[in-house]
This record gives sequence, structure tokens and C-alpha cells, in this order.
Amino acid sequence: MTIYDHVLTEGGFVDQNDLRYPFEERGLQFGDGIYEVIRVYNGTSYLIQEHVERLYRSAAAVKINVPFSKEDMYHKMEELLHKNGIDGDAKIYLQITRGSAPRDHVFPLNTNANLYAYVKDLPRPEAFLREGVSAVTQEDVRWDWCYIKSLNLLPNVLAKQAAKEQNCYEAILHKQGEVTECSSSNIYLVKDGSVYTHPAKKNILHGCVRMRVEAFCSEEGVSFIEQAFQVEDIWNADEVFLSSSTSEVMPVIQVDGKQVGNGVPGTVTRTLQKKYEEDAKLSADASLFSSEVAAE
Repeated sequence: MTIYDHVLTEGGFVDQNDLRYPFEERGLQFGDGIYEVIRVYNGTSYLIQEHVERLYRSAAAVKINVPFSKEDMYHKMEELLHKNGIDGDAKIYLQITRGSAPRDHVFPLNTNANLYAYVKDLPRPEAFLREGVSAVTQEDVRWDWCYIKSLNLLPNVLAKQAAKEQNCYEAILHKQGEVTECSSSNIYLVKDGSVYTHPAKKNILHGCVRMRVEAFCSEEGVSFIEQAFQVEDIWNADEVFLSSSTSEVMPVIQVDGKQVGNGVPGTVTRTLQKKYEEDAKLSADASLFSSEVAAE
């Protein structure tokens, strides 16, 4: 899949082949940074406000100064799409680190943050969305501040790899049996028409799509209950699904080799998938920035 040439940095736009940082970069040496992944449909970013707001919350939590104002960031993201001529489905990857300085655990003085953002093609996972996916369970060994979207993702990488080695799409994480979230998505259980998910505390990521799922449930009269559930509750559930910017609303039909519900995507999941698709289309139709950028 194509990674497009124009990359946004803290100093402006550069060609991806010209992107260089000093050897002592804190993101590389300490994971001292934050990131966002923003979904793009038909050339328009989806949930851009939610992603930018979360980016700044993460930055504040780890005391990193973002090089641009929020308003500038919105326009820079749209300009990034425009410069690369994006008119299809893609994703923006955006990363900010504390900067480049001689290696020391304490924050360096008078060091500016490093930022880069690029665009990559990303088709919708239509077959998975239609048919559902399998998952495995893994102990959640991450740190307690997962609400910060930091670069420290090694436990997530190991969990996702464990899922891949068992031919599964995702790893469902739990602490002593209590389900938190997944390696790269939030997770939900459907029982008797109600949706259950872990409360939005510091030990899970407050997903941008998760917020929309809650809104979709409200619009459809579906109870959205922030209540942790246990691993064993999964096999008594009527439905299970995931959400993330790249997975959208993804049905889970098997966990640890055991069938979930009827073994097919359920009614509530299908309803929320439809709401997601409608919302993404409306967002593209009502883009606040594309026409302004195109006119520049």
C-alpha cells in the first residue's frame, strides 16, 4: 500500500525521502512520545476533532508541547491530504516526540518537539466486517495509564503477534479475568439487547470510535452500559464486537476457538455498523476544511 510523498513535520512539509532526525531521538530511545491514527474516507478525515482533542490530552499528560495550535493542526491534516491528492480511503499517522537531545532520562532543556505525519492507503476491511473475525485472550500486562496514546506499545505488539500466530485478528486483554480492551481496539459485549464495555478509566484508551458507538447506541435506543465484564462472560454473550479507527465496528464470532453467540455477526452489531457507515459518509459530505484548502 502506498505511503505518499508529502510528510508534515514540525518545520513544514518535506518529501518522505528527506525526513531525517538525529541519532539521539527520544521517541526512538525512550518511546517518549504520543501518536494518533486518523481514518480517511473518500479523501476526508473522519472524527478529526476527536483525534486532535485526544492528541492534545495525551501531550498534556506527558508534558510535551505540540508544535502547532489545535486550529493549525486541523488545517495541517487537511493540507496533508490535499498535497498528496488523496481522494480515496486512507489513514493519517501522526507522531510527536519530546525531541532530539543527548540521552538522559530527565527532560532535556530548550529542546523542541519532533513531529511527523504521513498518509497511507487503507482500504476498508470489508470481508472481515461482513463475516466477522476470531480473537484470543491475553493477560493485560500494560502500564496503568493507557488513556495516554503513547509510543510505548511493546505489550500491545506482543499480544497482537500472539493473535496472529493463532490465525486470529485481535487479542482481547484482561487483568485477572476482567476484560479491559484489545491490543489495538476497544471491545464490547452484547447481552439481551444491551451493549457492555469497560468504563472509560485511565487503564483503557478512550477510543474516538468508542465515543461514536456510545452516541449510535443512544440514537438507536440501545442501552450502553459502562461495566466491566469477565472473560467467561464472552461465551454467554449474544454478540461481541470491536471498534477502532481501522477496524470500524468489527464483529467477533470466535474467541479462543469457541463460538460467540450464533457464530455470525449479530443484529446490534449490524445496526452499529450501518450507523458508522452513515456517519462517516455524512462527515465526508460535510467536511469543514476540504473546500478551504482546495481554494488556497
